[in-house]
Amino acid sequence: MSEERRNEEKEKRWYVVNTYSGHENRVKENLERRLESMGIQDSLFRILVAEEPEIEIKNGKKVEKMKNLFPGYLFVEMIMTDEAWYVVRNTPGVTGFIGSSGGGAKPFPVSPDEMESILRRMGKSDQKVVVDFGVGDVVTILSGPFSGREGTVSTMNDQTQVASVMINLFGRITPTDISYNDLQRVDN
Repeated sequence: MSEERRNEEKEKRWYVVNTYSGHENRVKENLERRLESMGIQDSLFRILVAEEPEIEIKNGKKVEKMKNLFPGYLFVEMIMTDEAWYVVRNTPGVTGFIGSSGGGAKPFPVSPDEMESILRRMGKSDQKVVVDFGVGDVVTILSGPFSGREGTVSTMNDQTQVASVMINLFGRITPTDISYNDLQRVDN
C-alpha cells in the first residue's frame, strides 16, 4: 500500500455510499443507530442525504418538499478504518461504496472541491467564497452550460453562495442561478 493511501486512511474524508433508491433516509437512520451502538463515533462523523427544497403545486397550493439530488446515494464523512468501513458496508440497505473496485479494496474519497460544491448547494457549507462582484455588476460565467456568457448579477444569496444572473438567451433576458465559484467580474 502506498504511503499516500495509508495517510488517507487517517484523514476525515467524504465517501459515497450506494443504497437502494428511495431508502436513503432509512439507511441514514440505520447508520446513525449503528454509530452509537457499535462505538465508532471517532471514525464516522456526518451522514448526509443530499437534498434541496423543491416547490410543487398540488391541488392549486404550493407545497415545499425535499428533492433528493442523488437518488440511491448518501454521503458519509469518515476516517476509513477497517472497523468503520465494515460497519458502513454491512448496514441494512447499503449496497456498497462508490469508488471501490471490490475484492476488499477500500473506496476512494470524494474530492474536497466536489463535496464543497454539494454542501454549498444544500446551504451546509462552512467555507464562504469571497467575491469581488455585487448586484448590478457584469460577470462572466466560467463553467457549466452557459460557460463564456456574460450577464448582470440581479440578486445574491450569501448563505447558498448562489447569484441570480440575467443572461441573454435566444433574445430574451433570463435569470439563471449560478454558484459564486463559477462567476468572475468583468472589468470595464
